[in-house]
Amino acid sequence: MNIEQIYTGCLSQGAYYIESQGEAAIIDPLREVKPYLEKAKKNKATIKYIFETHFHADFVSGHVTLAKKTGATIVYGPEAKTGFDSLIAKDQQEFKIGEITLTVLHTPGHTTESTTYLLRDASQKDIAIFSGDTLFLGDVGRPDLAQKAADITQEDLAGILYESLRKKIMPLADDVLVYPAHGAGSACGKTLSKETVGTLGEQKKTNYALRADMTKEEFIKEVTDGLLPPPQYFPLNVKMNKEGYEDIDTVLKSGTTPLDTEAFEKLANQSGAVILDVRHQDAFAEEHIPQSIFIGIDGGFAPWVGALIGDVEQPILLVTPEGREEETVTRLARVGFDNTLGYLDGSLKAWKKAGKATDSVEGINTTELKTLSEKESLTVFDVRKPGEYLSEHLPDAKNTPLDFINEHMNEFPTGTPFYMHCAGGYRSMIAASILKSRGIHNLIDVGGGFGAIKESGMKVSDYVCPSTL
Repeated sequence: MNIEQIYTGCLSQGAYYIESQGEAAIIDPLREVKPYLEKAKKNKATIKYIFETHFHADFVSGHVTLAKKTGATIVYGPEAKTGFDSLIAKDQQEFKIGEITLTVLHTPGHTTESTTYLLRDASQKDIAIFSGDTLFLGDVGRPDLAQKAADITQEDLAGILYESLRKKIMPLADDVLVYPAHGAGSACGKTLSKETVGTLGEQKKTNYALRADMTKEEFIKEVTDGLLPPPQYFPLNVKMNKEGYEDIDTVLKSGTTPLDTEAFEKLANQSGAVILDVRHQDAFAEEHIPQSIFIGIDGGFAPWVGALIGDVEQPILLVTPEGREEETVTRLARVGFDNTLGYLDGSLKAWKKAGKATDSVEGINTTELKTLSEKESLTVFDVRKPGEYLSEHLPDAKNTPLDFINEHMNEFPTGTPFYMHCAGGYRSMIAASILKSRGIHNLIDVGGGFGAIKESGMKVSDYVCPSTL
């Protein structure tokens, strides 16, 4: 028996390759299926099943493409309805992969079709659960993403999740391994652990949602408390996962079309495309195409694209580091952004060589900021998440989280200079690019973010442990 977790950091997502006696199953695959095909080929195994724990909202799964390429059966749990051929399993239904068995445990609550798969070895001993978004390490799945009908609320779903956990998962032995679909950084939960595998016994001791003495009412309150609105692209990804999507090879062919400067500019004007610059934030600050949006490929790229661009049908033109065009298009496709029209051949060097206008983002280091703050009152915007801000911040800074920056547009002054920072510089540069694209140019980015602010010795609020917020 072979179990491999294939973890993708930018999505905080875990897919799984399980193999026994020449047969393999994939759980929650990513959209680019080549790694699974190569792994099976190397091991001389046949991919027999593709198990989906639920209809994912934060990424587009590779189930449709993988089934097409392998002939494997796509399996969902009870209550799922798909626009493609799939097997809708019954609760407790068993599937054999070589000498091992995967048993369906219907665990609704995160979504109505949410399912956990229990792996048993050849002797029928419980080995592991693949819990999807039902149970994370340190948390459970948020119960608001599947709320559509007027006759069901997030509180209703939270109550259903409570029953699923206590009837299907918590009775299992403490030594059962927990393989979740996500770790820290995912928007599918609130307090996910950085660890990506653990034991059920550890979760019973440390996960707030699995307290033995917890009432259903307490569970509902704690699970629903403090939920931020989900990113706007989530329901669009769910739709693609339910109904199907274009093959990623087709998306890559279109998205990696090289465009010279004239063709790039003409297409931008004709298509209404967003010019997305994915280079490093320092390169963007120094020089970029006017009105382009920065979301760097080396940060939390795909989730920020999903949260801030939102519409997966939005045409996109790319400015990338040279040689990273295919990687960028692939990572956009992971979250359903398939309408990439091409990239600027030669990157910004070609744009400048053609004599085209560029823009820049004014910056300031924290030494200069500290000196200036001692002479005058400064207007500062902190674009970190509310929890980060409440934990520690500059006393007079306003919290305008990047996730919801569009809701704060009227708060930014249009005349006098103001200063922006995040934790390290990535998010504040995204915010700066969005503001500049809206005609707000009187901003100054604080280099190094809050980390550098603290090191400079500037006065900040008293520290509050995030776990107490």
